[in-house]
Amino acid sequence: MSSLSPDLNPSQRAAVEHGDSPLVVIAGAGTGKTRTLVHRVAHLLDGGIVPERILLLTFTRRASAEMLRRLETTLQQAGREFSQTRRIWGGTFHAIGTRLLRVYGRMLGFEPGFTVLDRSDAEDLLDLVRTEQGLPKSHKRFPRKGTCLAIYSAVVNSRRSLHAVLVEDFPWCRDFEDELKKLFSGFVDRKEDAQAVDYDDLLLFWHALLEDEELGQRVRERFDCVLVDEYQDTNRLQAEILQRLAPTGKGLTVVGDDAQSIYSFRAATVRNILDFAETFPGTTTVKLEENYRSSPGILQLTNQVISEASEGIAKVLWSARSDEKKPRLVHCEDEEEQAQYLIDRVLEHREQGLLLKEQAVLFRTSHHSSLLETELSRRNIPFVKYGGLKFIEAAHVKDLIAFLRLVENPRDLVAGCRVLTLLPGIGPQRSRRLMDAVLRHAGQYDVWNRSVAPADAQQRLQELAQLLTRLRQNEDLPVSAQLSQLRTFYQPLLEEKYDKVEPRVRELEQLESLAGRYTDRTAMITEFALDPPASSEDLAGEPHLDEDYLILSTIHSAKGLEWKVVYTIHAADGNIPSDMSTKNVAQIDEERRLFYVALTRAKDWLYVCCPHRYYHHHRGPKMDQHGYAQLTRFLSQPALAKMEISTVQPAHPHRPDQPHAGQWSQSIRQRVKSMWDD
Repeated sequence: MSSLSPDLNPSQRAAVEHGDSPLVVIAGAGTGKTRTLVHRVAHLLDGGIVPERILLLTFTRRASAEMLRRLETTLQQAGREFSQTRRIWGGTFHAIGTRLLRVYGRMLGFEPGFTVLDRSDAEDLLDLVRTEQGLPKSHKRFPRKGTCLAIYSAVVNSRRSLHAVLVEDFPWCRDFEDELKKLFSGFVDRKEDAQAVDYDDLLLFWHALLEDEELGQRVRERFDCVLVDEYQDTNRLQAEILQRLAPTGKGLTVVGDDAQSIYSFRAATVRNILDFAETFPGTTTVKLEENYRSSPGILQLTNQVISEASEGIAKVLWSARSDEKKPRLVHCEDEEEQAQYLIDRVLEHREQGLLLKEQAVLFRTSHHSSLLETELSRRNIPFVKYGGLKFIEAAHVKDLIAFLRLVENPRDLVAGCRVLTLLPGIGPQRSRRLMDAVLRHAGQYDVWNRSVAPADAQQRLQELAQLLTRLRQNEDLPVSAQLSQLRTFYQPLLEEKYDKVEPRVRELEQLESLAGRYTDRTAMITEFALDPPASSEDLAGEPHLDEDYLILSTIHSAKGLEWKVVYTIHAADGNIPSDMSTKNVAQIDEERRLFYVALTRAKDWLYVCCPHRYYHHHRGPKMDQHGYAQLTRFLSQPALAKMEISTVQPAHPHRPDQPHAGQWSQSIRQRVKSMWDD
C-alpha cells in the first residue's frame, strides 16, 4: 500500500486501509477528502476487488469524473493497472438510478427509451395537468408550477406526508391540500402516459427496485463496495436506498462533513451523517482534521463559529502553516461604502501580485451583489458571477433539445407541445390534440398529415412529421447528423421567434458539435437532463481567457471551491442568517453552517463586511427610508476575539484648514440664538 499512498497523514491512512465494516469519514473543510476517497478506491482495487463491483456515488457528475481521473493517475504512478477504472460504477444518485432503470426498467414497465425530464420540463408537465384540472381558475391564488413541483419533491425526498410538508415548509399553501393531492396524482399518470421520469422518479424507482425481493437481490449482488461522497447532502430517500443496498453496512463507506450540510431546501438532511453510526451498528468513525487550505488564523475563527452550533460532530481543524494573520471584520456605513472598500482591497491585492480570479466575493443571496456589480462595471473591473441562467435553460437550446427528445420518444408530451407551438398558428390546445393523436396511433407522426391545421402551419407540420419519422427509423445516423437536420428545420422558426439570432445560432452550432461525443440520442438527452452544462463555455471545454476576472458567487455555489482571498459581504442579521430561515433551531444551525462554508473557502486572507445602514427598495430606485442592521449573530464575542476589527474611514476626512466641528456647532447655535434677539 505504501507505493500507492506514500504521503497520507495518519487519519487519511486509517480511512484508506479500513476493512469492510461500515465506515464514516468526517472530513473537515480542506482536509483532503477527495484524495482520501480516491486512495480508498485504489486500495480496494489493489486488494482484489473487481472494478465493476465498486459503486462510487458523488454529488455531481463532474466530481465523479474528477475522482476517476485522479484514481487512474494514482494507479498509473504506482505502476498498477489503471484502465480498469473505466469499469467502476461512478456517478450521481440520479445518474446511477437512470443506469439501473435502463437495465431493469422493463421489469418495472418502462421501455428502454424512456425520457428523463429536467426540472423545468417537469414543471411544464405539472403545469399542463394543473391547467387541465382548472386549478389556476380557483377562487383563491393557487400555487404556481414551480411551487407545486417543490412541494411534490419535498414529499418524495423527505419521506414526509403532504400535510406535514405543507404545515412545516409551505404554510401559505395549506388550504390547497386536497387540490394538490389530485394534481400530483394526475402528474404521476401523465408521466406514465409519456414514458417519462423526473429526478424524483429516478430515486423512487431505484428504491422500488431494491424493495422487490428478486430484483433487489440482483441489484445488491452487483456491488461489493459502495462509497458515497458528500453524504451530508443526501436526503432521506437516498439514505433509505443505501440501507437497502447495503443492509448490514458491509462494504459501505460514506464521506462528508456535518458542518457543511447546507441543502435542506433540496430536502437534504444533516441527520443522515449524524445518525449513520446508529443506523449501521459497528460503524468506525475517522475524523480528518489536518487542514491543507486555510491559515491558522482563519481556522481559529471558523472552529469557534461552528463550535457554537446546537449539535454536530466535534472536530478541531488545524494547520501546519505558520501564518497567524487574523481575519478582518470591517464595519461599513452602508452598501455603497462596503462596495468601495471591497473594490479598493481587491485592487490592492492585485497590485501585490494576486490575480483577480484568485479572489472571490461571497454572499447569501444573489441580489446581494447588485450594487457591487454596478460599481465594478463603472470602474471597468471584469467579473464572473456564479449562478446565472444556465446554457441548457436558454429558450433556443431547450427548443432544439425538445426536437431530439421527440425523435427519441413520441410520447414525450412536454417536448411535443414545445416543438409544435413553435409552428405559426399552433397554440397549446391544438398542440395537445396533435400529440394525443400520435399517442392514439402508436407513435406514428404521419397522423399529422391528416390533421387539420392553420394554412400557414400545414406544410411545416407535414415536413416535421416526415423529418421525425425519418430520424426515428434511422437509428444508425450519428447524433450530430440528426441534430444538424433538426437545426436546419428549426432555424427559420428561430429567426421568426427570437431576437439576437446570430449568437443563438452559434450556440446551436456548438450544441451540434458537442453531439459528436455521444453514441446515441438517449445518452445525450439523459446527460443534458441530469447534468446540464452551466454555460456555452462548458461545451467548448475550459475557457482560455486572457483577461483576468473577479469571482462573485452565492455561498451555495461556492461550496467545494477555494480562493486565496475571500470577501464575505452583508454579514448582518437578516442577511446572514436570512430572515426567512430563523423560525427554529434547525434552520438557524443550517444558516450557521452556510456562514462557516463561506469562511472556510479562504486560504490566506478573509474579510467579513457588515454594512449597518440599509436603504429600502420598493421595486424601484433606492429610497431615503432606511433601517439599521446588527452584526450577524454568528460572530459572538469569542469569535470576534479571533478577528482584527476595523471601521471604514470616510472618503473625505476632516482637513486641518477647516473649522473644527465644535466651532461650527457654536457658530450655528449663536446664529439661532440671534433670531430671538430684539
